[in-house]
Amino acid sequence: MSGNLVDIAARARRKLRSGASVLCGILLLALVAVTVIDVIGRYLFASPLPGAPEYTELLLMAVIFTGLPAVCLDDGHITVDLFTSKFKGGVAALQMFFSRMFVAVVLSVVAWELWQHGTQLASYQEVTVYLRIPLAPFAKAAGVICAFCAFITFVLAVLRIPRGVGGGS
Repeated sequence: MSGNLVDIAARARRKLRSGASVLCGILLLALVAVTVIDVIGRYLFASPLPGAPEYTELLLMAVIFTGLPAVCLDDGHITVDLFTSKFKGGVAALQMFFSRMFVAVVLSVVAWELWQHGTQLASYQEVTVYLRIPLAPFAKAAGVICAFCAFITFVLAVLRIPRGVGGGS
């Protein structure tokens, strides 16, 4: 593989990871703010934040799916390497290729299911109980993010980009 392609992959990984990290940080701060306001309102003023559980659920979902591209870029999925840590050379490369392809397929299936679920929620005009926030856009956005992550993982597999290129560690 050419060094230029590895450099491009490293730069793309850094930029995408930085963007995802900043957005996750903002969403986490919003989640903390909702929790603090809810707790202070509940215990000091006997008036919790209206819709706090719904805000919390939606923000938590947003944090998880916003962080997923960074996990895919770093090959940071949970793995158990009882035997694979002993692989070297071509066998290790083949194992990495098949692992990435498996993750890409699984993420594609999850993306499809989330999109279908979002379509179903839209047909029912499903909303949250208290705040009446439509749920379909959240499910569809999660599906799009999973599809993007499947694409990232597929490209890493096909181009045989080394693990951790441009990593922040």
